[in-house]
Amino acid sequence: MPFEIPENIHPQCARLAWLIGTWAGNGHGEYSTIEPFHYGQELIFQQDGRPFIHYLSRSWLVDEEGNYIREAAQETGFLRPQEDGGLEMVLSHNLGITEIWAGEIHPEQPRFEMATDAVARTATAKDYSGGTRLYGLVNGDLLYAFDMAAMGQPLQPHLHAQLVRQR
Repeated sequence: MPFEIPENIHPQCARLAWLIGTWAGNGHGEYSTIEPFHYGQELIFQQDGRPFIHYLSRSWLVDEEGNYIREAAQETGFLRPQEDGGLEMVLSHNLGITEIWAGEIHPEQPRFEMATDAVARTATAKDYSGGTRLYGLVNGDLLYAFDMAAMGQPLQPHLHAQLVRQR
């Protein structure tokens, strides 16, 4: 699907312009405390000319054939690119967790990496202490990986997906 850089994009967001739009696809999840699983996901990255990109994610569990089972995680937040190539993100989850992320936008390739800087949880949220995320554009698709430290376990692979631009 062709992509056009929005005319009103803020200069600080220009290095992330490749993200703008809606992406959908499938992923795989695993963790030492749970059974492996498959999921479908939709990510929306949108901007309005100010120095941030709004992020919205919804996912659902699927069986091995890709058939819908039930709704799963949702998260929303704001990517805040900095003039020096740094990247901040504020992210909230339907599971009662809010995070502050910090990272870097790659200077020459369409990708970025982030790690949690702070995590806040509600009294009923599951134990979660932090993570790392890597997002990149590979052959026109959005690929990402999320490693997580939770439930008393060290940082380890949790989610990875390949998403296709929808619009």
